[in-house]
Amino acid sequence: MSYKLFIPGPIAVSEKTLRAMAQPMIGHRSTDFVALYQSIQPDLQALFYTADPVYLSTSSAWGVMEGSIRNLTQKKVLCCMNGAFSDKWLDVALRCGLAAGALKSEWGQPVDPEALRQELATGQYDVVTLIHNETSCGCMSDLPALAAVLRQFPDVISIVDTVSSFSAMPIKKDELGLDVIITGSQKALALPPGMSLLSPSKRALARAALSKTRGYYFDFLEFQKNHEAGMTPSTPVIPLIYALRSKLDDIKAEGFEARYARHARNNQQVRDWAFAQGFKLFPKEGCGSVTLNCFANTRQVDLAALNKALKAKHGFVIDGGYGKLKGQTFRISNMGDETTETMAALLQALDAVLAELKS
Repeated sequence: MSYKLFIPGPIAVSEKTLRAMAQPMIGHRSTDFVALYQSIQPDLQALFYTADPVYLSTSSAWGVMEGSIRNLTQKKVLCCMNGAFSDKWLDVALRCGLAAGALKSEWGQPVDPEALRQELATGQYDVVTLIHNETSCGCMSDLPALAAVLRQFPDVISIVDTVSSFSAMPIKKDELGLDVIITGSQKALALPPGMSLLSPSKRALARAALSKTRGYYFDFLEFQKNHEAGMTPSTPVIPLIYALRSKLDDIKAEGFEARYARHARNNQQVRDWAFAQGFKLFPKEGCGSVTLNCFANTRQVDLAALNKALKAKHGFVIDGGYGKLKGQTFRISNMGDETTETMAALLQALDAVLAELKS
């Protein structure tokens, strides 16, 4: 039986996008590829709200997340931690042999701008990592407020994971003064997994030039050199680039503001359903994600049984909690191509399964 994913990623991929991947193969050093690469740059820059280049990496976002700290850290990296994935960034930094510190918040609490300012005022750090939308607990930090703090420390390079918020809401890179923005293909862009996008500032490229341990595969300077020629440093995942071009066409046709409004509307639709069912949001009030909802399992539902029945009887899959929150929370994605109607179909199925489990 086929089923549809409403997990925080990978998410459902449209037939149009899948068809775009089936185009004839081209050489990655051919003029055809250069034309493909260069054709998507203006639309990507518009979506990143930047005049900086946007690189394409054949990797998950973790590849360029690790690559970024290797390229940019000279003194010490400060990892802002408030969930499973932001916590992991500290582990990655230490495994890379970098000096690293932690700015810790409880899961579900946003990164505190004042706490960030106090840490940076110590002068220890030259890089900060933070996750805009922490999917493990559905918590979104106030990126404009954090960016305002970062602008007070011009020697500190910012690396921001927007993997699960990018394209679902405006993230104005240049206006905010952010140095590196990273995202992945499998979240709100609604593409299959396997590709990440990153946009570095000129400051970030200048810092990368000082690094002797940036490696090759994720070397910012290699990305930039090849970008100027309309290429990628290594053989890219060409079918996903075709899919990306198709998706960018879809986003332009819908319009940025309409896309953002649709995500917000679908997100609220799920919250209204959950609140009526007696569930509560897990993250701090006012800090919930716009691309997914993480609910506390206040009714002590058997989430494994719920998901099993939901998949078997209705063909839908949600998430039963991540990491230490497994069983205590559940997550429902509304990102990508979802509509009021597709979300309503999921919620109706959840109503039926919850009624069956209760009886």
